[in-house]
Amino acid sequence: MTMGETAPRPAPVIHAVTTDDVLRRSDFVAQAAAVMKAFGPRGAVHVRGSDVTTRRLCEIADRLVMIGEATGAWVVINDRLDVALVCGAHAVQLTSRSLSISETITAIGAAGAARSASGEASISYPIAIGASVHSVDEARAAEAEAGGGTALSWLVAGNINVTLSHPGQPPRGPDFIAGVARAVRTPLIAIGGIGPSDVAAVLALGAHGVAAIRGIWHGIDAGAAAAEYLSAYDAARGSGNGH
Repeated sequence: MTMGETAPRPAPVIHAVTTDDVLRRSDFVAQAAAVMKAFGPRGAVHVRGSDVTTRRLCEIADRLVMIGEATGAWVVINDRLDVALVCGAHAVQLTSRSLSISETITAIGAAGAARSASGEASISYPIAIGASVHSVDEARAAEAEAGGGTALSWLVAGNINVTLSHPGQPPRGPDFIAGVARAVRTPLIAIGGIGPSDVAAVLALGAHGVAAIRGIWHGIDAGAAAAEYLSAYDAARGSGNGH
C-alpha cells in the first residue's frame, strides 16, 4: 500500500472492538473474517489487546489486513502505531497511554517519507487516526491538537451505559454523547453497552456510529451480530435518526 493524496474513506459506522480474551480464541480470525464480510467498507475491527505479544498482534493484523483487502472492511490497531504501520492497517486508535495525536501525525509522516526515500510501496492513503475521549474537554482538545480535526477520522466516546469491560465505572449516559457531538465536528463513535436496539437512539444524539465488544464477539455468530448492528444503523438512517 502507498502513502498518497487520495481522499480519505468515510469513517466506518460500526466498530467491533476486541479484548485479550477475544484475541486468544482459536477461531478468532475466522470470526473476524465473518464480521468483516458482514461489515464491508462501513465497518471496522479494532485489534485491541494489552496482554498479547507484539509478534501475535502482527500475525493477527497481517491476516486481517488481507481479509480487509477482499471485504473492504477496516483494520484498526489499538494504541500500537508501530504495529499498524508495519502491517499496513487502515487506522490506529489512540488511547490515554498512546503517543499524542501530534506525535502520531509526525510519526506517520516520517514513516511515509522513509518509505518514499527507499522506493518501497506504501499505503494508498494516509493511515487514519481515531482517538478515545472521556469528556467534552478531552474531545475538544483532541480535535484542536489534530488541527481543527482535519487529521482525525473519528473520536470514540464512552462509556454510555454500564459495561462489563469497565466494572464499577458509572455510565456517562446519553447527555454525555450529545454534549460531545455538539462540541466537535469530528465523527463521533459511541461505545459502552450498546446493542442493536440502541443504535437509533444513539444516532439521534448526534453520533456518527457505534462501537461494540460483547454485542458482537460474545454471541453465537459474530458475523450475524455484526450484520444486525449494520441493519439497525440502516433502519435508523431510513427513519431520519441517522447522520
